[in-house]
Amino acid sequence: MQSGLNKKQRYTRFIEYFSTNMPDAKTELKYNNPFELLVAVILSAQCTDKRVNETTPALFRRFPTAADMAVADDSEIFEYIKSISYPNNKAKHLSAMSKKLQSDFHGIVPDNREELMQLPGVGRKTANVILSVVFNKAAMAVDTHVFRVSHRIGLVPLKATTPLSVEQELTKNIPEEIMPDAHHWLILHGRYVCKAIKPLCEQCGISDICKDYLKKHQPGNS
Repeated sequence: MQSGLNKKQRYTRFIEYFSTNMPDAKTELKYNNPFELLVAVILSAQCTDKRVNETTPALFRRFPTAADMAVADDSEIFEYIKSISYPNNKAKHLSAMSKKLQSDFHGIVPDNREELMQLPGVGRKTANVILSVVFNKAAMAVDTHVFRVSHRIGLVPLKATTPLSVEQELTKNIPEEIMPDAHHWLILHGRYVCKAIKPLCEQCGISDICKDYLKKHQPGNS
């Protein structure tokens, strides 16, 4: 076990491991264009990607563009997403977002954070997902998985207590060209291995650099 690693060594090992073992990491949300991904990401808040993917095909058939969704009532959108968490609020967000996208951006999803965050229902995390996935920009969206895993491994210090502070730490230490991949590495590792309640440490390929794992397995700890 490598208990004496410094931050640079930990990041180097993290990047080397996932570059080799998860080279084609991608979002699990299903979409065909930037508008569809934007809708899917808004729907995915506090909801599983699996549930979103079960819901969006019918929604996208009915509203294939921002122009189509912009003229719909909240109540009609609600009928297509009522199996999703918080469907009332999300229907309102999708309606307002599509109207703003159509009126201010000609139905084209912006490629910068400032304009994306002008859209109703789009916060910094959602904007960063779009920038990373659609435009391959060096943006790090910090969801619950990224927040948890980066702390457990020791990529960010305990004093990084907000999503923004975690984002800043990660973007400072991960090369820009692999940022979109690293975003998915952290999400997928957190979703399937480094789980919130019962992390599968025996299946983890980076337990040798994980601060949380090393702490738990110090001599004298059970």
